[in-house]
Amino acid sequence: MDPVLSIMLLSVILGAVIALAFFGNYFSKRRSEVVSVANTDLQPDQKKQSRPPRGASKKAHPKSHSHAADKDQNKRHHPLDVNTLKGHADAVTGLCFSSDGRSLATACADSVIRVFKLDDASNKSFKFLRINLPAGGHPTAVAFADDASSIVVASQAFSGSSIYMYGEEKPKTTTGDKQQTKLPLPEIKWEHHKVHDKRAILTLSGATASYGTADGSTVIASCSEGTDIILWHGKSGKILGNVDTNQLKNHMAAVSPNGRFIAAAAFTADVKVWEIVYSKDGSVKEVSRVMQLKGHKSAVTWLCFSPNSEQIITASKDGAIRIWNINVRYHLDEDPKTLKVFPIPLHDSAGTTVHYDCLSLSPDGRILAATHGSTLQWLCVETGKVLDTADKAHDGDITCIAWAPKNIPMGKEQVLVLATASNDKKVKLWAAPSLHTP
Repeated sequence: MDPVLSIMLLSVILGAVIALAFFGNYFSKRRSEVVSVANTDLQPDQKKQSRPPRGASKKAHPKSHSHAADKDQNKRHHPLDVNTLKGHADAVTGLCFSSDGRSLATACADSVIRVFKLDDASNKSFKFLRINLPAGGHPTAVAFADDASSIVVASQAFSGSSIYMYGEEKPKTTTGDKQQTKLPLPEIKWEHHKVHDKRAILTLSGATASYGTADGSTVIASCSEGTDIILWHGKSGKILGNVDTNQLKNHMAAVSPNGRFIAAAAFTADVKVWEIVYSKDGSVKEVSRVMQLKGHKSAVTWLCFSPNSEQIITASKDGAIRIWNINVRYHLDEDPKTLKVFPIPLHDSAGTTVHYDCLSLSPDGRILAATHGSTLQWLCVETGKVLDTADKAHDGDITCIAWAPKNIPMGKEQVLVLATASNDKKVKLWAAPSLHTP
């Protein structure tokens, strides 16, 4: 064979071997890269597949079952928890029962007043009347004037505080087979703006004036966050009197059930009491300061009157509850007397006594309801002993509480009911506990 031809053939064979080696190595690497990329893409799925399927997990994994059981446990109501009034779109800032106990008005930060009809406390749903406040106003408190068809509302806006009285005409019945079912919409009967020097109104407290020569009208005290309190005629909106606590700033004020006294808690240890003096024609003549309750060592956080208007119960940051007799001859300089002193039976996790935020006394004067944060307690007024406690009565702090003035139907029974409102957007109804402590 020609040596030149042999060299050329050898070169071709050698080139082919080199080419095969090169491309073989290239494809080998390429396959590695593809497999590697594929493995990377598959890893998340492989991780998911390493876990049991969701359905199997719930059935087989004991912790999931336990978690569900815990949720069910949390949903269980306290034995005294009767019902929950839902439908509020924001924190509930105030509530008040009508004099017959069959209507409950709530003030909500969504700028709506709702008036629930409590025909049966155990109903699954309640009919309610909806009142929309004028734009820009947020209700802070609510009270009834005379009857369930007249509602006084305190509202706060950028321009200051306003007070409205909404009234509605009684529904007319037709002569046909069917009666008119819809109540007429309430209208503003009177209104006052920029009251209390534009300061926010903290509480509204109303009572039927039945003392002495009073004419039976509803008087309402509005308590500002400053130091002033205004007394209003519920039906007409006329200002009946003004008082100034001159004590740092107000926290709340209450009118006695018979319309005779006004008492205020103002972040001081003393409580000032004024008397509403009525003329012979039943109108209010004046509002004069008549006594001061001295005995607490720290700020009084809340107070309430007894049903007969002769006693006041106070709770203080000094860790004590005091019951005062105010049925004294103060015009002869006779001082109110402390009848009982009880330690507040509520403590935090460190064992420190906490103060009560709100108080409300049952219409029979025997059970005191008190709150701190989301905790609700019932105390025996006679002994100061705890009758029952709901540690998590609401999912948020309780903003206000009130007893129905009369028993409410619950099925075939008539029960004494307490209402609580919270910033968790709910209002709850509670049955009164037994007076026999466990």
